[in-house]
Amino acid sequence: MSDFEHVFESPPEGAAADWTIPQDWAAYSAVEHGTWDTLYGRQMKILPGRACDVFLQGLKALDLNTGGIPDFAVMNPKLQALTGWTVVCVPGLVPDEVFFDHLANRRFPSGQFIRKPDQLDYLQEPDIFHDVFGHVPMLTDPDFAAYMEAYGKGGQRAASLGTLQNLARLYWYTVEFGLMEDADGLRIYGAGIVSSATESVFSLEDPSPNRLGFELERVMRTLYRIDDFQQVYFVIESIEALKAETLKDFGPIYQRLIGEDAIPIEAVLPGDRIFTRGTQAYAARGGRFAA
Repeated sequence: MSDFEHVFESPPEGAAADWTIPQDWAAYSAVEHGTWDTLYGRQMKILPGRACDVFLQGLKALDLNTGGIPDFAVMNPKLQALTGWTVVCVPGLVPDEVFFDHLANRRFPSGQFIRKPDQLDYLQEPDIFHDVFGHVPMLTDPDFAAYMEAYGKGGQRAASLGTLQNLARLYWYTVEFGLMEDADGLRIYGAGIVSSATESVFSLEDPSPNRLGFELERVMRTLYRIDDFQQVYFVIESIEALKAETLKDFGPIYQRLIGEDAIPIEAVLPGDRIFTRGTQAYAARGGRFAA
């Protein structure tokens, strides 16, 4: 297990059997609400022209800029009316089987806490800003909502087959760090990017990372890093195409992947569709905040 503050091996005191806890919105302090407003305002100066239309439309549909941390009791009816999803609070990172069960039943688990004011630019574990601002607007789209439900059901199957590492890579390079092809260029839809001021710019504009066309088995074999900007981003054609990929039977794919070596993060393969062949200069300089 990690030494993160909000990681548990069993439901902590006050949590239900499915690990959910009350949001207790009234308990948030003025400082915590102010942190949300600061983060929200900063991202909205960066994301227009960079984030995909679905994300920006989802923000508007859920009205996440009413001042301070959203109240789930107000937000959830809007989300549920659109796609049948709700957001539930959990005390931190939950076990895989719990996470998959929530997704399979159209419940998105969100951290309850928000980062401290001195952690605006980097937080190792996901907080409520990452989870709600980053993830939930995309759940207003019926195709992405179906993709996430299918991912939850697929996770339950992958756990029984011992192939979770392959499915985790798919989540990482789509839900967290995915890019989308648009008539006007590449756009962001991954939550790990849209909730980060620095990576929102880096992912699209820095010459360092590779930007490659999405191919399911290729993605499932590709390593990733959790502590820095990505060295490769995969580009989907559309959310509809992403949903179609997820509806495939992964059983034969998992069989083909048995014994296959993982692909290094920085690799560009002969069959890759290349949007950008990156310099990898950022990683070569040592990574996060390297001069």
